[in-house]
Amino acid sequence: MILFTGFLNKKAFLLILALLFYTSFADTGEIKKENPAIGEEKIRIAVFPVENLSGTVAPVKEIRQMFIEKLGARGVDVIDEETLEKFMAKYRIRYTGGVSTEIAKAFKQDINVSGVLITSVELYSDANPPKISLISRLVSTGENPSVLWIDKVGLAGDDSRGLLDLGLIQDPKVLLDKGMNLMFDSMDRYLSKRSEEEVYRPSKRFRPQIVYRSPAFDPNRKYTVAIAPFFNYSLRKYAGDILVLHLATELKRFNRFDVVEMGVVRQAFLDMRIILDQGVSLVNAESISGVVNADLILAGDVTDYQDYPGVWGTPKVSFSAQFIDSKRREMVWSSYSYNTGDEGVFFFDLGKVNTASAVVSPMTWWIGEMMLEGSKGVQEIKGSSGQVK
Repeated sequence: MILFTGFLNKKAFLLILALLFYTSFADTGEIKKENPAIGEEKIRIAVFPVENLSGTVAPVKEIRQMFIEKLGARGVDVIDEETLEKFMAKYRIRYTGGVSTEIAKAFKQDINVSGVLITSVELYSDANPPKISLISRLVSTGENPSVLWIDKVGLAGDDSRGLLDLGLIQDPKVLLDKGMNLMFDSMDRYLSKRSEEEVYRPSKRFRPQIVYRSPAFDPNRKYTVAIAPFFNYSLRKYAGDILVLHLATELKRFNRFDVVEMGVVRQAFLDMRIILDQGVSLVNAESISGVVNADLILAGDVTDYQDYPGVWGTPKVSFSAQFIDSKRREMVWSSYSYNTGDEGVFFFDLGKVNTASAVVSPMTWWIGEMMLEGSKGVQEIKGSSGQVK
């Protein structure tokens, strides 16, 4: 009787193993079949030279090569260097921080490229502990270029020190590799069309300190937003360009905002010879929106944008933002935001934010969130100190 029972147990065990193997095999086959990164039509991507907005020397060639290798390993067709160089020489492309409508059309017609990967280095510091910030986006080609995917990463080697500094990263290459893996994981989810619901709701301490929202703004409709160049009053070089990229990234998270490719907006300003003087006028907003087919023009200025090398210091960010409804000729949103990386931190730097990139990300996210869910009219939001800033 005992032998018979043991035989049945072995038989049941083998059946369970066979079932698990079959399920695993079936799942693997399904994933391969539904691989939309390549799909029935293999996508073809051009990887632009990396734009360096850090103001310091950064390994831009290495970063670009890492993207090319990771895309190639995933099966994406990346155009070769010779083809890209000839194309850029033909159209005299020197600016690699965006794609104009003319260049997007040429990419599609001349060399059959379906997407252009644009990467900007916001911060690169190899001082111990190292710090990096990257922003990348994939822009479609053809008649109407649009931002298909955009994401960013801001890391410091001492973000997660852990017990006895076991989590401290002192090698810039290790930190860069970590950041690149995070960026490519995000891109890979887009290319694979994996719908993973992201839960992201940063601390309320990053909300704007002063907010105005017009009753004319309808949070239930969808808006196309063109982000104008931001004035830079800070000591940080390229701070205006950096903030534009952060705003584009965070607004893209909300399904009620479509963001016009920044290169298209830049080219429109150049073609119309608009020189910004203390902001975007209502006339300029109406003109630009007609060219780029935008409902709202987002403009503003940066008054402070600070990072720090090494261990000691505090990142600081302050800026104002205004959304202009070009059809109504009315400002429908205005806000002022100011935050530092050590707000609310009192005990052994726990919770401290070590890069300006990681500070400005939730600040810009809250603008989109409050535009869609905030109450109408004038609001003053108290800061952590209890005083209106």
